[in-house]
Amino acid sequence: MAKVPSAVVAASGLVGGYGVARWTRQRPLGGVVLAAAGVVAARQWRQQAGGVAAGALSAAYVAAFAGSHPLAKKVGAWPAVFGVAGAVGLASWAVADRRSPSE
Repeated sequence: MAKVPSAVVAASGLVGGYGVARWTRQRPLGGVVLAAAGVVAARQWRQQAGGVAAGALSAAYVAAFAGSHPLAKKVGAWPAVFGVAGAVGLASWAVADRRSPSE
Protein backbone atom coordinates (compact mmCIF):
# COMPACT_ATOMS: atom_id res chain seq x y z
CA MET A 1 0.00 0.00 0.00
CA ALA A 2 1.46 3.35 -1.04
CA LYS A 3 1.93 6.00 1.61
CA VAL A 4 0.18 9.32 1.15
CA PRO A 5 2.82 12.09 0.91
CA SER A 6 2.99 14.37 3.94
CA ALA A 7 2.40 17.38 1.69
CA VAL A 8 -0.99 15.94 0.73
CA VAL A 9 -1.84 15.08 4.34
CA ALA A 10 -0.99 18.57 5.59
CA ALA A 11 -2.76 20.45 2.80
CA SER A 12 -5.79 18.19 3.10
CA GLY A 13 -5.92 18.80 6.85
CA LEU A 14 -6.16 22.55 6.35
CA VAL A 15 -8.73 22.34 3.56
CA GLY A 16 -10.66 19.48 5.16
CA GLY A 17 -10.71 21.08 8.58
CA TYR A 18 -12.18 24.27 7.19
CA GLY A 19 -14.64 22.38 4.98
CA VAL A 20 -15.91 20.22 7.84
CA ALA A 21 -16.27 23.25 10.13
CA ARG A 22 -18.11 25.22 7.49
CA TRP A 23 -20.45 22.50 6.23
CA THR A 24 -21.33 21.01 9.60
CA ARG A 25 -21.39 24.38 11.38
CA GLN A 26 -19.39 22.66 14.11
CA ARG A 27 -16.05 24.43 14.46
CA PRO A 28 -14.73 21.90 17.01
CA LEU A 29 -15.33 19.09 14.53
CA GLY A 30 -13.28 20.96 11.96
CA GLY A 31 -10.59 21.37 14.61
CA VAL A 32 -10.51 17.62 15.12
CA VAL A 33 -9.91 17.09 11.40
CA LEU A 34 -7.22 19.80 11.37
CA ALA A 35 -5.48 18.35 14.44
CA ALA A 36 -5.65 14.72 13.29
CA ALA A 37 -4.09 15.56 9.93
CA GLY A 38 -1.47 17.67 11.70
CA VAL A 39 -0.49 14.76 13.93
CA VAL A 40 -0.23 12.36 11.00
CA ALA A 41 1.82 14.85 8.98
CA ALA A 42 4.11 15.60 11.94
CA ARG A 43 4.85 11.90 12.38
CA GLN A 44 5.72 11.62 8.70
CA TRP A 45 7.88 14.75 8.84
CA ARG A 46 9.80 13.37 11.79
CA GLN A 47 10.39 10.02 10.06
CA GLN A 48 11.40 11.59 6.75
CA ALA A 49 13.31 14.70 7.76
CA GLY A 50 14.03 14.55 11.51
CA GLY A 51 12.82 16.34 14.62
CA VAL A 52 13.99 19.86 13.79
CA ALA A 53 12.31 19.82 10.40
CA ALA A 54 9.15 18.30 11.91
CA GLY A 55 9.06 21.08 14.49
CA ALA A 56 9.49 23.77 11.85
CA LEU A 57 6.86 22.27 9.57
CA SER A 58 4.45 21.83 12.48
CA ALA A 59 4.93 25.49 13.37
CA ALA A 60 4.27 26.40 9.74
CA TYR A 61 1.08 24.31 9.81
CA VAL A 62 -0.22 26.12 12.90
CA ALA A 63 0.87 29.50 11.51
CA ALA A 64 -0.95 28.75 8.25
CA PHE A 65 -4.14 27.97 10.15
CA ALA A 66 -3.84 31.16 12.19
CA GLY A 67 -2.78 33.25 9.19
CA SER A 68 -5.69 32.09 7.07
CA HIS A 69 -8.11 34.02 9.29
CA PRO A 70 -6.83 37.56 8.63
CA LEU A 71 -6.04 36.62 5.04
CA ALA A 72 -9.67 35.54 4.56
CA LYS A 73 -10.82 39.08 5.38
CA LYS A 74 -8.81 40.33 2.40
CA VAL A 75 -9.30 37.62 -0.23
CA GLY A 76 -12.18 35.46 0.99
CA ALA A 77 -12.31 32.29 3.03
CA TRP A 78 -11.75 29.60 0.40
CA PRO A 79 -8.95 31.45 -1.44
CA ALA A 80 -7.20 32.00 1.90
CA VAL A 81 -7.52 28.34 2.90
CA PHE A 82 -6.32 27.09 -0.48
CA GLY A 83 -3.45 29.58 -0.42
CA VAL A 84 -2.12 28.55 2.98
CA ALA A 85 -2.72 24.87 2.23
CA GLY A 86 -0.66 25.23 -0.94
CA ALA A 87 2.12 26.98 0.94
CA VAL A 88 2.26 24.30 3.63
CA GLY A 89 2.06 21.54 1.05
CA LEU A 90 4.93 23.04 -0.92
CA ALA A 91 7.06 23.48 2.21
CA SER A 92 6.31 19.92 3.27
CA TRP A 93 7.26 18.55 -0.12
CA ALA A 94 10.47 20.60 -0.24
CA VAL A 95 11.62 19.66 3.26
CA ALA A 96 10.36 16.10 3.69
CA ASP A 97 8.74 14.41 0.71
CA ARG A 98 11.28 15.34 -1.95
CA ARG A 99 14.09 13.69 0.02
CA SER A 100 12.11 10.60 0.94
CA PRO A 101 12.84 7.46 -1.11
CA SER A 102 10.00 6.11 -3.23
CA GLU A 103 8.24 3.00 -2.02
